[in-house]
Amino acid sequence: MSERILVVGPAWVGDMVMAQSLFLTLAKLPDTQTDVLAPAWSVSLTRRMPEVSDAIELPIGHGQLGWSARRRLGNRLREKAYSRAIVLPRSFKSALVPLHARIPIRTGYRGEMRYGLLNDIRPLDENVLTRNVERYVALGLPADASAPPAVPHPRLQTDGDNQARLLARLDLDRNRPVLAMMPGAEYGPAKQWPPESFAAVAREMRGRGCQVWVLGSDRDAQAGREIAEGSDGAAINLCGQTRLLDAVDLLGLAEQAVANDSGLMHVAAAVGCRVVALYGSTSPVFAPPLTDRGQTLYLGLECSPCRERECPLGHLRCLREISPQRVVDALVAV
Repeated sequence: MSERILVVGPAWVGDMVMAQSLFLTLAKLPDTQTDVLAPAWSVSLTRRMPEVSDAIELPIGHGQLGWSARRRLGNRLREKAYSRAIVLPRSFKSALVPLHARIPIRTGYRGEMRYGLLNDIRPLDENVLTRNVERYVALGLPADASAPPAVPHPRLQTDGDNQARLLARLDLDRNRPVLAMMPGAEYGPAKQWPPESFAAVAREMRGRGCQVWVLGSDRDAQAGREIAEGSDGAAINLCGQTRLLDAVDLLGLAEQAVANDSGLMHVAAAVGCRVVALYGSTSPVFAPPLTDRGQTLYLGLECSPCRERECPLGHLRCLREISPQRVVDALVAV
């Protein structure tokens, strides 16, 4: 008899990429089907994860409790007869749908008074499971499994037909190697390397035969414009012109990427780019690029990692003092 598992996935794009390591781990189990429940902006990534059988959109806005909506969704999911649920977020509300769906085994870490909602509550030893991805994978294994667990690297699929459409629509070509830049970070400006530093790298890499694509959402449009203008036209600003899955496909065409600690950094690693990842207010120990082709740049100042959205000291030295030349050196080393 096959086992059907519901994973309540994370809302952040980078976390959803890391969650693929759990999905790959579950796919190794015999006769197992994995469905993923998450908000629309992150669950769309599972369309590029063949080990996910069904993507279920959580119809609730960010930060909303949505008690009635979660109850209705849980009631509808009863017909799927899931044998267990794995709840990755540590919030109270994230455990409501599996409860209403009457899933017999509901696994997750202790947090926000979830006793009664979860019945397989795991303690989290952050000194053993130092990386976020290890914490995800461990929830898919028996409680007494050795830790930290083996972690398969995420590997997102790309769509060749969509790549061709994007090249035509955005007037891009592949005549020169592509360096992708992702200047955004959804969490806040304390994770964002200055646009002028990205622009300096773009100018240097154009002289070394690369073309530069700047990718991001509408929120990154201003940074994209500053990079394009500051690079004397070396960088093409594509921020706000693509959906998330379009960015997946464009990154699949890039040889290298420079990015902040962000969702698109994890996407770039998962499609096979060689990634240079920049860390300031966060630590590369917790959420590094999951690839054998990644390099992290982190100064480790006395005030780092502060994990704040904005620099509490106002100077952002942790990122400003990572020089463009150091990033160029990392790119040209290979």
